[in-house]
Amino acid sequence: MRVLVVEDELYLAEAIRDGLRLEAIAADIAGDGDTALELLSVNAYDIVVLDRDIPGPSGDEIAKSVVASGSGMPILMLTAADRLDDKASGFELGADDYLTKPFALRELVLRLRALDRRRAHNRPPVREIAGLRVDPFRREVYRDGRYVALTRKQFAVLEVLVAAEGGVLSAEELLERAWDENADPFTNAVRITVSALRKRLGEPWIIATVAGAGYRIDTAPDRVDGDRG
Repeated sequence: MRVLVVEDELYLAEAIRDGLRLEAIAADIAGDGDTALELLSVNAYDIVVLDRDIPGPSGDEIAKSVVASGSGMPILMLTAADRLDDKASGFELGADDYLTKPFALRELVLRLRALDRRRAHNRPPVREIAGLRVDPFRREVYRDGRYVALTRKQFAVLEVLVAAEGGVLSAEELLERAWDENADPFTNAVRITVSALRKRLGEPWIIATVAGAGYRIDTAPDRVDGDRG
């Protein structure tokens, strides 16, 4: 999952970003409305975490822009105001959820996971493919009933691959979905992470490399199919 955190309090924004990364959620930061609109126009996000009171175009204006885009991207609003009429106006603007400051990071994570599940309501919360069982909420992975311990980044990459349901994802797409805007586009981090992930999952290799295209979950890992390196 990749989220955009729109928050002008830098320390809070960085704390949220760092905390989400520990939960295998990639996060970018926008400190004002103009930056938020720019990032939303060039990056694909799953959810936007939006403070209403920000410099430049307000959080309300950002929310209107997201709704008008027709992307269906969920909006989780952050605010210091906890009056019912404030929350009502936020929901009327298109917010999908509301969190009042101060809040516990764990609650934010749970709400983000719930929003992501609702956004992809046609996918079961626990995803299964080719003997893999991936539970995003518990951050657990099983292969053929065997628990597989993964690092946060390995889990994030696997989650993106599993969501593609056997479709091919390029290294660039994986970098965009499982890392964040600070990732070096020329890095070999994707190749290294996929290689380590493949070994953690064990044989027969379930992550296939499609020459010149990228990676995919092999739905029939027992057969020989293309380059697995």
